[in-house]
Amino acid sequence: MPTSNTAGAVPSASGNTASGIQILIMAVAAFIIVTTEFLIVGLLPSLARDLDISIALAGQVVTLFAFTVMLFGPYLTARLAHVERKKLFTLILLVFAASNVLAAVSTNIWVLAIARFIPALALPVFWGTASETAGQLAAPGQSGKAVAKVYLGISAALVFGVPLGTVAADLIGWRGSFWVLAGVSLLIGVLMHLVMPKLPGSPVAAAGEKQTAILRQPRFLAHVLLSVLAFTAMFTAYTYLADILERLGGVPAGQVGWWLMGFGAVGMLGNHLGGSMVDKRPLGAMVVFLVVLGAGMTAAVAFAEQRAWLIASLIAWGIAYTALFPICQVRVMQAGAKAQALAASLNISAANAGIGLGAIFGGLGIRQFGLESLGLLATGVAVLALIVALLMIKRPATAK
Repeated sequence: MPTSNTAGAVPSASGNTASGIQILIMAVAAFIIVTTEFLIVGLLPSLARDLDISIALAGQVVTLFAFTVMLFGPYLTARLAHVERKKLFTLILLVFAASNVLAAVSTNIWVLAIARFIPALALPVFWGTASETAGQLAAPGQSGKAVAKVYLGISAALVFGVPLGTVAADLIGWRGSFWVLAGVSLLIGVLMHLVMPKLPGSPVAAAGEKQTAILRQPRFLAHVLLSVLAFTAMFTAYTYLADILERLGGVPAGQVGWWLMGFGAVGMLGNHLGGSMVDKRPLGAMVVFLVVLGAGMTAAVAFAEQRAWLIASLIAWGIAYTALFPICQVRVMQAGAKAQALAASLNISAANAGIGLGAIFGGLGIRQFGLESLGLLATGVAVLALIVALLMIKRPATAK
């Protein structure tokens, strides 16, 4: 993956060990950030009771977070791309610490909404800059693996952060969960300040072009569209996976959480495979995992009643689902090499757009055709993404 001109400023002495620790810290920060984003889903019932509001109203803070990321991420990332990385990462973690404190002491839905809106502004900035910095810290030809290691924070949060946070809410209350996140955010922010090297931000203009110049490149916009389609396909079915397991697969309600945890744990392999494949053939990796994703989703729904087939299908689905996270991120960053931070943030916005569209599309599908239709509906979107990827392979860019 091409890196910015600041890559050469990264210290190389004792390089592998130092950069490994730094990337690990970014992965832990990613874990905190994603847990902060999704933890509230498991807290909604107790939160709604405590604040005396409906579940539907409480759920709107989830929508607020996702669409804030989508709408403001690219602009803020472009505006902050020049900021020195160590300072930026530390400030972002401090913002998450403060916002989690505010959430913990919220007395009404409006205060809670502010506590969710503020970190949503910082999340895409973190992903844009962390992904780019991971590539800078990595050895030549290893940037995909480095970004995948940071993305382990996403997988770990989805596998362990949200379930453990929900359990913690039962033990210490929903406010206690946010207090814990605030403390850990502060701790990692301090480690960022102590351990991370000073890394110059991206120049405001590269090769005489402003960061936003990539928005005038049809090839880059096609890469962003591909991410929207991929995430729409992924979340058309994944949003309702718990319902699929319980209603179609006959999994007892008390065991669904463990099945979801297993789904994510298997997906860790996909994270490694996606990171390994994306550097050399980003679009080829997209094609491979879109095919596996579609096959897994279709089979999981179609053969949900047959336990062995369900497990095999979920393994394929989980691997492809998790692999597509780093593949989409690195692929878009490669396409927007002259403004990698903005490109990475645009991919995060595209992902959030896909998450929202997938949930809407899947919900409409269930209403019109039943839960049994989700496999084919999600795979249909995956096929659209596959067609776009194949067309882009057929018409390669003059410069990668």
